Amino acid sequence: MAPSLTQAYRRRWWMAVTAIMENLLFSAVLLGWGSLLIMLKNEGFYSHLCKDNETAVSNVSSWESGHWLSCVEQEEMLNLGFTIGSFLLSAATLPLGILMDKFGPRPLRLIGSACFASSCAMIAGAAYNPEVLSPLIFVAVSFNGFGGICLTFTSLTLPNMFGNVRSTILSLMIGSYASSAVTFPGVKLIYDVGVSFRVIMWVWSGLACLVFFNCFVNWPAESFPDPDHICYTKKVILSHTVSDDKVTGDRFYSHVTMMEDQMDHKPPEPSPDSAQAPPRFSRSVCSPIFLWSLITMAMTQLRIIFFMGAMNKMLEFLVTHGDPHPSEELVMEAEKQVGFYSSIFGTLQLLCLLTCPLIGYIMDWKMTECEDDKNILPEGEKSQSGPPKRDKKIQKLTNAIRAFVLTNILLVTFGILSMVDSLPLQVVSFVLHTMVRGFAHSCCGGLYAAVYPSNHFGTLTGLQSMISAVFALLQQPLFVVMVGHLNGDPYWINLSLLLFSLAGFLLPCYLLYHRRNLVKERERRADGQPAGEILFLSQSENAQMNSPTNGQAANRL
Repeated sequence: MAPSLTQAYRRRWWMAVTAIMENLLFSAVLLGWGSLLIMLKNEGFYSHLCKDNETAVSNVSSWESGHWLSCVEQEEMLNLGFTIGSFLLSAATLPLGILMDKFGPRPLRLIGSACFASSCAMIAGAAYNPEVLSPLIFVAVSFNGFGGICLTFTSLTLPNMFGNVRSTILSLMIGSYASSAVTFPGVKLIYDVGVSFRVIMWVWSGLACLVFFNCFVNWPAESFPDPDHICYTKKVILSHTVSDDKVTGDRFYSHVTMMEDQMDHKPPEPSPDSAQAPPRFSRSVCSPIFLWSLITMAMTQLRIIFFMGAMNKMLEFLVTHGDPHPSEELVMEAEKQVGFYSSIFGTLQLLCLLTCPLIGYIMDWKMTECEDDKNILPEGEKSQSGPPKRDKKIQKLTNAIRAFVLTNILLVTFGILSMVDSLPLQVVSFVLHTMVRGFAHSCCGGLYAAVYPSNHFGTLTGLQSMISAVFALLQQPLFVVMVGHLNGDPYWINLSLLLFSLAGFLLPCYLLYHRRNLVKERERRADGQPAGEILFLSQSENAQMNSPTNGQAANRL
């Protein structure tokens, strides 16, 4: 039987700690694809495509010598599996948001942990006979991606239980999700020691079953209410006992008072803004801010996913420089360097735990100095005492502009460094890649929260993630072109993506224009002049719904 919301509230710290660990070990682990690819090739997945194939790597002997063949056709098939899994990591957010709003996080988390356990079991089973069972990798990575995003998505509603430290807990959840790419590099270290790949996958599947059990015991059937709609009460229990003294015969009465903390949904309160009809969803979708954000996020997603999928081939090219007939020593050196730098890339993913709170700090900059919406004076009236405070809507937009400009600068710098023919310098590009991956989604979520009504937030964020994931599917044909027509040289593709990434600055430029209009509107109200047509941002802010939105915090992913 599922615990009540009050019982879950008492266990919230246990749930938070375990959710962070579960995100780290079971959420977006597929983003550590570089290390998993090496293990899959060593285990012979799709190695049968390289038999009697001229593109097979010359230094890798046949299975009789203890190694599987490796070739371009094998890498293309395995990269297709990564494309499918990474697509589900982002595209599933829209249907998940709708389902979680209706059923709550508990059933989705149970399904997600079961899918992840099944994916590890399928990979372990396919490793027994990879020549026949290699196609199972496509089903396995699909289950892995879907299960991982279910665990992440549901955990991001948990910070609603923590009141004033909600933002801190939320940043840790997002950071643990982004840092989960370190898991496969860690698994590869265990694999390199000599532990069987099949044993590792079976143990991992068993650990995922523990996630299922933890959710079944501790997560409530109800969704976690938004902090503005939580009602905290204290239940007082009075009881008394009667005792008789055996010597004197006197009767004593003792009273016991017990108090319990309870948590429940706050009943909706009538609001003076309730008579005003909220903006239509179609208007939010067709607004310039949302359309520009689609371009920015789609470009960023493609840049990030392509680098993850093609990183091993890029590093290999930096060692061999495209030599069509490399010597055995050169190929062995390339394998060594690729394994070493892919491990560094995976380890650096832990930086997300540090960088995600940084972008959250930028998004919350000087928000405590803003005037509360309830204290805004009527049009034409001025405050009699104290300096004028900042407008909350304008400050949110200003913070979003700064966050997007910083993220785009980091993305362009990353694109430039990835084109430099230097292996040590790629470590810096790894750091920038990690920061951009942690910043982008937080910036977009903060912008949507500032501009759009709360009842549009979850659907808009899910729609943006789904469209970005569809656009990121282009990374598969780009990878095929790189290893085929370009003979492994990523220069022209990296240059094209670098030029495309400059389009990310169009969104903050439009936001600056929108902010200037808001400032003029505020000045007209302060001077007592007719405000004219109310801007869309103001309508959105006043149309906040009183009903809780379960997918709100979750969609910040």
